[in-house]
Amino acid sequence: MIFSAFFRKFRNRALFLSLVWVLLFAVSMLMLGLILDTFGKTAEVHSLVSLTWSGYVAASDFSSPLPEVIGVNASWIVPSVSISSDNTYSSAWIGIGGQFDTSLIQIGTEHDSVNGKERYIAWYELLPDYAINIPIMISEGDMMSASINLVDKDTNLWFMQLTDVTTGESFSKSVNYNSTLLTAEWIVERPTLNGQIANLSNFGSVTFTEAYVNINHEVLPLGEVSFSQTHLTDNQNTQLTTVSQINSDGKSFTIQYIANG
Repeated sequence: MIFSAFFRKFRNRALFLSLVWVLLFAVSMLMLGLILDTFGKTAEVHSLVSLTWSGYVAASDFSSPLPEVIGVNASWIVPSVSISSDNTYSSAWIGIGGQFDTSLIQIGTEHDSVNGKERYIAWYELLPDYAINIPIMISEGDMMSASINLVDKDTNLWFMQLTDVTTGESFSKSVNYNSTLLTAEWIVERPTLNGQIANLSNFGSVTFTEAYVNINHEVLPLGEVSFSQTHLTDNQNTQLTTVSQINSDGKSFTIQYIANG
């Protein structure tokens, strides 16, 4: 009797421990699967060097990109520009296209030092056309929110929006534009003026937040898609900016001006 009771107790305990072990094993496999799934989404990472761009580019796949990028958005604060003896320029923008082709639809802000004065402009551009100024007043320190979305693929109809969250002013426009839909961008640019790459203004830093991309109707943070970190240099291969890693939230990063670049 005593032995039988002891055996039943031992067997029940062994069964309980076995069930606990199986449960822990299942949970560990689930967590491993989630980790591998997340890693799989971000495993394809590239690094590029550019004379004009600094930031991040996203695509469905950098080896064989598909025409599936149909939306992009982000927020940033208009940076304060240091006055320079020479005219200097910089712009922050989001866009679709332009990495693997010559099409590019983009919207953003410009921060310049021209004739000894700061200048801040909002704009949009549909390459190969020139940039068009947006009729809202922006100032350093203003929080901007921007988005570009494909509304109708059959008619190539896009909807662009730029909002100065600080002042409440907003601009939106529907345009017809034939894009390859291959990439999305979050960029600080050294713009080209009259066929020449301009001198980069000292913009301090720009932090992009809420960086999302719509790939084949799935809206994802930048950190969960195939992306490339793009570094800005001059003709002597001198680095002009630094680009941070994507933050742990997967949707923000910072571009910093290098004073001695």
